Amino acid sequence: AFAALAFVGEAHAAKTWTIDELVERNVEAHGGMAALRAMKSLRLVGKLLVNNGQYELAYVRTFARPAMVRTEVTQQGLTQTQAFDGVTGWQINPFQGRKDPERMSADDIKAMAEAASEFDGPLIDWAAKSMTLAYLGTEDVDGTLAHKIKLARGNGDVEYVWLDPDLFLEIRTLSQRIENGVQQAIETDIGEYEKVGGVMITFSLNSSRKGSMDKQQVVIEKAEINAAVEPALFAFPVLKAKA
Repeated sequence: AFAALAFVGEAHAAKTWTIDELVERNVEAHGGMAALRAMKSLRLVGKLLVNNGQYELAYVRTFARPAMVRTEVTQQGLTQTQAFDGVTGWQINPFQGRKDPERMSADDIKAMAEAASEFDGPLIDWAAKSMTLAYLGTEDVDGTLAHKIKLARGNGDVEYVWLDPDLFLEIRTLSQRIENGVQQAIETDIGEYEKVGGVMITFSLNSSRKGSMDKQQVVIEKAEINAAVEPALFAFPVLKAKA
């Protein structure tokens, strides 16, 4: 009996997966397409740990469809804001002595635009987002033989996604994009999934530039789906005329 069970396990591990099968499992793992489509907004509240945990900042990130995102980090009464309304990206950075909103360059908003359109998962609706996918087999991720998928975006940027072989949820991504003429590679370890409103949401993100020891960790303490979110939250602020 044990030999038979072992054989079944090996057969499952040796199964040849197609991209469509892996994406289908991934969609199911996230809660299914109906639940994902019903998610019109997502607000994440927690903390951001930088310099390997030496500094802690309050963290709020809000997403809304079709492709809007706003991130706020606060420390000692100062709040840095970055937002993207689907077209324009802007920021307010008081940590650098800037109190007025500034528009961001096309390169600087790449990561935000990707996050905004993919907050339900990088593989969801991939074809509609002008992406191409390729399955690269399995690869070891900290002791887990994960499914590795190459995701090529319409703008030429590439992301690699590793799926847990049992849960079919993302456990690591590697984003490669050109910013200001320089190739940037950001590796993110993903974990601590919890189901919120029928959708699997990650509560832990550990990111670093490829090869760097300086990690940045986001720890989510609360996730809220379909909170009332006004489009004005993401729009470039209209400055009041000074008297």
